[in-house]
Amino acid sequence: MPLVAPVTIQKISGESFVETPDLLAVEEPLEIRLGFGPANDRQQRAVSVTMRTPGHDEELAMGFLFTEGIIQQRTDIVSCRHCVQDSQKEGNVIRVELQPDVVVDWARLERNTFASSSCGLCGKATIEAVMALARDPIASNFSIEPSIVHALPERIRDTQRVFAYTGGLHAAALFDSEGKLLLIREDIGRHNALDKLIGAAFWQNWLPLNRYGVFLSGRIGVELVQKSWMGGIPFIGAIGAPSSLAVQMAHEAEITLAGFVRNERFNLYSRPNRVKGQG
Repeated sequence: MPLVAPVTIQKISGESFVETPDLLAVEEPLEIRLGFGPANDRQQRAVSVTMRTPGHDEELAMGFLFTEGIIQQRTDIVSCRHCVQDSQKEGNVIRVELQPDVVVDWARLERNTFASSSCGLCGKATIEAVMALARDPIASNFSIEPSIVHALPERIRDTQRVFAYTGGLHAAALFDSEGKLLLIREDIGRHNALDKLIGAAFWQNWLPLNRYGVFLSGRIGVELVQKSWMGGIPFIGAIGAPSSLAVQMAHEAEITLAGFVRNERFNLYSRPNRVKGQG
């Protein structure tokens, strides 16, 4: 399935109109289904439909299931693959088969799925729901020089292959304390990009990610802090601003939150001591 779609547009500059080809980021639905239950009574249930940019769908599914507390380790999964029975949804349905002994807490999944920033949960309830999964604040010796943080936006932009063509994708990048980029994932949805990143790390047995930081190409909503907390990530940097609830959750998780990382400046909203030279 392609990541970009060709279109013809009218480009206007001043009073002139020019017809020209252009590329758009592809947006398609992905339905995540679970196969679960004892070997003699297997069942299937859809757990989520998300609008995403095709690619790394397996990582997206695993990252989503991990950050929602449905799976805890790689061995919980028997297989993860696209369904081919439904031709009308070809490439847009993925089924994750769980081991027979994995018990799915459906009530918790429904409680802790953050479909949007207007999900209706109050701040206190949201944080308490996540803390029931993450439990402990993140313990980490991660620290980073300000100069490395300043350099991240440009370094990550240089690796965004699809963004270079469309300008329409978000990125999530994993980096170490020296600024080395270990993983980068793109998607039309901010939370999908981070789920893909965490799903890739999950599959490679890198979790918890308490020796690394993550950089996001947009604003920082509470759901991104929640996912980072579940992944054990001690540092979040982003080009955009955090929300008030994101900052509150970062304090609870003891995550360092850096916003407005651009033009050789950034703001620290929590745990500033992980940036060298700060108190």
